[in-house]
Amino acid sequence: MIGGGDDIVPDSERRGLIGALPAPARPFASLMRLDRPIGVWLLFWPCAWGVALAGLGPNGVVLILWLALGAFAMRSAGCVYNDIVDRDLDARVERTRLRPLASRRVSVRSAWALLFVLCLIGLEVLIQLNLVAQLIALGSLALVAAYPFMKRITWWPQAWLGLVFSWGALVGWAAVAGTVGPAAFLLYAGTVFWVIGYDTIYALQDREDDALVGVKSSALALGRHARLGIAIFYLVALLFWAGAIRALRPEALALAALVPVALHLAWQALALRPADGADALAKFRSNRFAGLLMFLACLVVGNA
Repeated sequence: MIGGGDDIVPDSERRGLIGALPAPARPFASLMRLDRPIGVWLLFWPCAWGVALAGLGPNGVVLILWLALGAFAMRSAGCVYNDIVDRDLDARVERTRLRPLASRRVSVRSAWALLFVLCLIGLEVLIQLNLVAQLIALGSLALVAAYPFMKRITWWPQAWLGLVFSWGALVGWAAVAGTVGPAAFLLYAGTVFWVIGYDTIYALQDREDDALVGVKSSALALGRHARLGIAIFYLVALLFWAGAIRALRPEALALAALVPVALHLAWQALALRPADGADALAKFRSNRFAGLLMFLACLVVGNA
């Protein structure tokens, strides 16, 4: 721990779950974003979709629980790693300047130690999977390692995040089926576009700060066309998901399972107020409900 007067302690560490923890633990909990579980949900849902659409198998419920633990550990690890890489950049952005590393309340060495512990938890989850699922999961590591640098390289870091956060769809499918097929790849492709859509909504909050510090994002790239772009991303996601369902259940009625999630995504795009940061955050967070609706669709189709 380094320094740390009250002026650099964010309000999120004074209340709620983090505020209930002992004071020395709070910056580490903040580093893991324990007060923002939405990221865990968004990483978890594609895993659960893959398991459900593949038919659950004999241990589907247990497998989903293991993958939930893995999503928690790896999302937390990703946040720690991202903050290690971005600590100097975060210090220059109003929304992130009080993060534990940016404000120097946690040392870089301590952050690496926390990252190691979280990766050990992820390893425990990994060994519960079959060999194919293990190899697929390990294949995501290069994508994960490169992600924090994408905002410096491309206007579309959200697309790279899509590749990363959608990977669980392939892992979940392989954990049940022992292989991956066309339906799994279509599910993955659709999920990539879903992630691009919701992360563009999230990036709307930071457009002014990002422009000032030279950070790239799809929200900046789309400009005043952001809402249209998000609608297109969601539409493409639904088309790929429809393809995944058709690959398993060719009857047209099976596509009705997508109607609830399609209506929800349409509401997000149509009701979004791009200039309102609070509205953008609320729409972004609503994707945990979208994830539930898609899970139910996968459950119905995969187990019909």
